[in-house]
Amino acid sequence: MPESEPLLSIVIPLLNEEDSLRPLMSKVTETLAESGYDYEVIFVDDGSTDGSFSELEKLHAEHAQVKVIRFRRNFGKAAAYSAAFPQARGTYIVTMDADLQDDPNEIPNLLGKLEEGFDLVSGWKRKRFDPLGKTIPSKFFNWVTGRLSGISIHDFNCGLKAYRREVVQDLRIYGELHRYIPVLAHLEGYRIGELPVQHHPRQFGVTKYGWARMLKGFLDLLTVMYLGRYMGRPLHLFGTMGIVFGFTGLAVNAYIASIWFRVGNIQHRHPLLFLGILLTVLGVQFVSTGLLADMVARSSNPHEKYNIRQILD
Repeated sequence: MPESEPLLSIVIPLLNEEDSLRPLMSKVTETLAESGYDYEVIFVDDGSTDGSFSELEKLHAEHAQVKVIRFRRNFGKAAAYSAAFPQARGTYIVTMDADLQDDPNEIPNLLGKLEEGFDLVSGWKRKRFDPLGKTIPSKFFNWVTGRLSGISIHDFNCGLKAYRREVVQDLRIYGELHRYIPVLAHLEGYRIGELPVQHHPRQFGVTKYGWARMLKGFLDLLTVMYLGRYMGRPLHLFGTMGIVFGFTGLAVNAYIASIWFRVGNIQHRHPLLFLGILLTVLGVQFVSTGLLADMVARSSNPHEKYNIRQILD
């Protein structure tokens, strides 16, 4: 008989978390035994150099629910999600970190929030137990992301999230885009919710977060905003920029021309003249780039994709 699909798949990416794995699995087992959920746990070893994989092999032998994916080197959390999501068989998917800072007791609460009609529920570490070198960049990152994306949640980067299965099937995650899963899902039309969750101090290992990762995250935010708003209509972006540059350049050149007609020369305003010419040329180039990008977008995807939620026939 074919193996039945579990209600819940828990995806846990990790890097050098040898000491945390067994206590984490114990907490997950205890929590889900009380709730009665049929579940599986998918660990993704993202190129650990300590004894994490040996510990995962033991957990796999001890627990029938445990699956393990091992990378040859460190590829990042987005790659870990991309590898694990296609393997997840659950109706609901929960992601969490392996460092024991995410509390497995919150899993039933997240699933309950999904039942309220949300497609993705993100945890909110309202009270955090992290050093300032992690909390300050994170607060700034969340503030900027919320303003640019228009999504009113407080903690985009919280690893503890719950999804309906169709959400993770629709998303393509790479680079540092795991930070923007709520944004990507929102752009696809899914309903996003948030739930305050318990956060614990790190017991083992060291944090992998910092200013360098935040910088990469902001660059990926530009990618997300472009893909979501302009991927199917790039002329709207490049054309708008071209029109602004072009008309500004024409205005500058018109001002220079008026001076020449009035006094017979441009009164040593050669830098301003060159600026006007440059802006005009840039305007033409941006509009041309937008037209070419629009042609490529139309030819590569002649039938625009719509994320249909339901059809009543």
